[in-house]
Amino acid sequence: MGCLQSKTANVQSPDKEPSHPDSKPDLADDTTLDQDQVPAFTVFSLAELRTATNGFSSDLIVSESGEKAPNVVYKGKLRSNQIAAVKRFSKQSWPDPQQFVGEAAGVGKVRHKRLVNLIGCCAEGDERLLVAEYMPNDTLSKHLFHWEKQPLPWEMRVRVACHIAQALEHCNAENKKIYHDLNAYRVLFDEDGDPRLSSFGLMKNSRDGKSYSTNLAYTPPEFLRTGRVIPESVIYSYGTVLLDLLSGKHIPPSHVPPTIFPLLLKALDLIRGKNISLLMDSSLEGQYGNEDASALVELASKCLQYESRDRPSIKFILTAVGPLQKQKEVASHVLMGLTKTTAPAIVPIMLSPLGKACARMDLTAVHDIMLKTGYKDDEGAENELSFQEWTQQVQDMLNTKKFGDIAFRDKDFKSAVDYYSKLVSMMSIPSGTVFVRRALSYLMLGQAELALRDAMQAQVCLPEWSTAFYMQALALSKLGMETDAQDMLTDGASFEGKKLNSWRS
Repeated sequence: MGCLQSKTANVQSPDKEPSHPDSKPDLADDTTLDQDQVPAFTVFSLAELRTATNGFSSDLIVSESGEKAPNVVYKGKLRSNQIAAVKRFSKQSWPDPQQFVGEAAGVGKVRHKRLVNLIGCCAEGDERLLVAEYMPNDTLSKHLFHWEKQPLPWEMRVRVACHIAQALEHCNAENKKIYHDLNAYRVLFDEDGDPRLSSFGLMKNSRDGKSYSTNLAYTPPEFLRTGRVIPESVIYSYGTVLLDLLSGKHIPPSHVPPTIFPLLLKALDLIRGKNISLLMDSSLEGQYGNEDASALVELASKCLQYESRDRPSIKFILTAVGPLQKQKEVASHVLMGLTKTTAPAIVPIMLSPLGKACARMDLTAVHDIMLKTGYKDDEGAENELSFQEWTQQVQDMLNTKKFGDIAFRDKDFKSAVDYYSKLVSMMSIPSGTVFVRRALSYLMLGQAELALRDAMQAQVCLPEWSTAFYMQALALSKLGMETDAQDMLTDGASFEGKKLNSWRS
């Protein structure tokens, strides 16, 4: 067991200052989280998450796991239009739904810029789901072990080590000191290319809520002895991630204890023998100084001590790894060679209350405004009711319209769609108002494509009607077509401005 004890010269003990006594981790300038950017924690309904993932479509699967607690992660789109990661697993891991929701809500309060923040959960029937921010640029595992365009550069690897440590320090401060299964799959890259630690690792993952299912490739020795992890176990797992970053190689999962993993043994032998160059990823040649590489190797050695009491604290780790960052001013996506996608510029426009409600996708406000407006926008438009004789057919048409309007008012949107559809088939020249009311009803039922079709039909009826453009913008936003939605809002505001000017003149 003592083979994990480091014999490296000049390795300081955890209770002493590291080799950069005048340097402190630079945390204050870039780790503050703008709370407005992260939605409040929400308990979602199963129907909402089913809709968000297109019925848990296999086409939207991001990752799958076959561990003790099998789970699947989907890419989903919430009603707020936010893209999210939806992790689905069975109730076997959490039989008690209240306990599950309580644990998730607790993790959801731990917000930080270095975390993939948890924004919701669901516990209905046999379903247990977690909802987190979506990270579009893959995992550390992908960039380290399965890279396609370029290997992860040294500076980015140091940044990963620092960001993970910052995330863990914040979790400690929030009394979330246990992070299980810390490994290269738990580190993900956001839209800016910045590495973040998945909040899923803060969730207990067992029937009794006490033990943890842990990937044996990263298992601390005490877990194998007792079946439990302690705060120092997280430091051990952090050390294995440092080895991944240094070597570019993955310690393979195995049923045997980690003390006899060939790669881990070889790595520790190289550390003891000061053969650091043989440990390092060959693709990093020329990217780092020997002192920096030695410092990170020594830190990994400290973290991998067999006895938990000999491992450093997370504060010590931060103080050691912080000064190793040399290119803080260079954006992560630049270091990684990623193309950063930027949101389209929003054109400042003056919108009416209806336009503003459509812009923020507030369906309830749109419904209220439509009820107040009624059919007055159809006045002056050609309408067959003005020309037909008072026949039974016209009476049926008026009754259908009446029943549709009642259903629309009472928010019975399925019935409203049925009545308005019947009305459209009866009228040779349907009104634009009928189309926008049916469009909103479709949106309320989660059918954005049909809503867009009706909003376009309303524009055919009234080519310069701002409401038709606003409803198209709303439907396009629901479909994720933000640039087109912005164009429709601009056109709607333009026609609305023309109408106001004509009234004034």
